[in-house]
Amino acid sequence: MLLEVGRVCIKKFGRDAGKKAVIVAVDGKGFVRIVTSMRNKERSCNPKHLEFLNQTVDIKDKDAVNDVLDIKTKTTRKE
Repeated sequence: MLLEVGRVCIKKFGRDAGKKAVIVAVDGKGFVRIVTSMRNKERSCNPKHLEFLNQTVDIKDKDAVNDVLDIKTKTTRKE
């Protein structure tokens, strides 16, 4: 099934067009909740605006999600 939690996709329209996204929840109203590499905040999206990839990720593993979305985590430097 394409509309499943953890599915990796590419946003086709809007501010995040062309960027990877991960589905974090499926609403009953025909929308999905996604997180993208540009805006890490969870928000609603129409599935028609997504191009689904044959890749899934465990959304509980934040490091795996960040790797898929190419998000650099901030590290502290010790001197």
